Amino acid sequence: MSEPVRHDATTIKLAERRIFSASFKPLYNEGMGLVEQTAEYLDGEGRAAAKTLSRLAATLYAAESMRLTTRLMQIASWLLLQRAANSGEMTRDQVAAEKAKVRLDTASAQNDVAGWDELPQAFKALVDRSLSLQGLVRRMDDEIYGNGAMPAQPSRANPVSDQISLLNTAFGRG
Repeated sequence: MSEPVRHDATTIKLAERRIFSASFKPLYNEGMGLVEQTAEYLDGEGRAAAKTLSRLAATLYAAESMRLTTRLMQIASWLLLQRAANSGEMTRDQVAAEKAKVRLDTASAQNDVAGWDELPQAFKALVDRSLSLQGLVRRMDDEIYGNGAMPAQPSRANPVSDQISLLNTAFGRG
């Protein structure tokens, strides 16, 4: 296991220490658990609930569902990269290079937008949890890799292909 990078004799990056230690597992489990819970909800209870919404709320639900799944895929990609570094499957430099493809800035609709109050409470709770987790991961990313670690990304021709490539790399298949 690698030691945290020291910037001077007294500064230790606490987020980096967390990522490169056994205390990373609860964060990883939380993130992957949220991905799984969200997928189950959207494929089951959420699908049924969406059919009962007004046109406005249904449109908002569809858009927010896409933002939610995008946000969670980005978080999962980041977590997988950190796990690969933690286990020695990838070097920190490799992780930093692949991490440049990960965006931790997926926004959400404001809760005062028209139709938000109609959305199912369980769905809104998943959105809130994902935003909270994204905020935590983003702060950790900033601390570990620096504030300039998330430059604005240009539009990409195929973001799904980029995610598949990133996941393949994290699992050592790429």
